[in-house]
Amino acid sequence: MNLSRKCTKTGCRQPAVATLTYAYSDRAAVLGPLATYAEPHTYDLCADHATRLTVPNGWEVMRLATEYPEPEPTTDDLLALADAVREAGRPRRSAPPAGAEPMTGEIGRRGHLRVLRGSAEA
Repeated sequence: MNLSRKCTKTGCRQPAVATLTYAYSDRAAVLGPLATYAEPHTYDLCADHATRLTVPNGWEVMRLATEYPEPEPTTDDLLALADAVREAGRPRRSAPPAGAEPMTGEIGRRGHLRVLRGSAEA
């Protein structure tokens, strides 16, 4: 399952399994399987919200699928997970002894961010 795609309904934390798109000119709501990529004008829905979807009077719901299976992990998901594990397993550089100044002008470090000595501190 793609861990980054959740249902877009407010307060829902379920994984998304369907994508909702509106065709305003046809007064139709198109509900289908989860799209490969999240698009700006579509809505990802969980199975519960996808099956209970209603539209305003005069609108039509076009259901392209009636069952919404959980999406399988993609290679991108697996590569991202492997990169995160690899990064977490890297040995951390030990901090310089107390009172020792860094040689590179670096004052502090937090994750990938560095604090560099400014011209007034040199």
